[in-house]
Amino acid sequence: MGDYYKTEHLADFGKISEGNEELAQKFFSYYNSVFEDGALSVREKALIALAVSHAVQCPYCIDAYTKESLRQGADLEQMTEAVHVSTAIRGGASLVHGLQMLEQVKKSSM
Repeated sequence: MGDYYKTEHLADFGKISEGNEELAQKFFSYYNSVFEDGALSVREKALIALAVSHAVQCPYCIDAYTKESLRQGADLEQMTEAVHVSTAIRGGASLVHGLQMLEQVKKSSM
């Protein structure tokens, strides 16, 4: 079967425009604007993107934002902390749904 995720796909991301140039350009324009300096620095945005990449489990994004975080001056400790923030949020989101389970258990035992 081979690898589903291929590292060369990341470098070829722009080719997605072959299906619809107009929509791709709109997306890439928006995407590039999002990652410019603003209220948050480019470095902060790269760390946020790295954390989100882990939450959505996108290997392409993990590769891209690991490299971008390093390029923007983040170190391993900062990047690891960002991943742990993502883990805490994702884990907490799973746990809070346990309240729904508890509610159903209580209803069933009444």
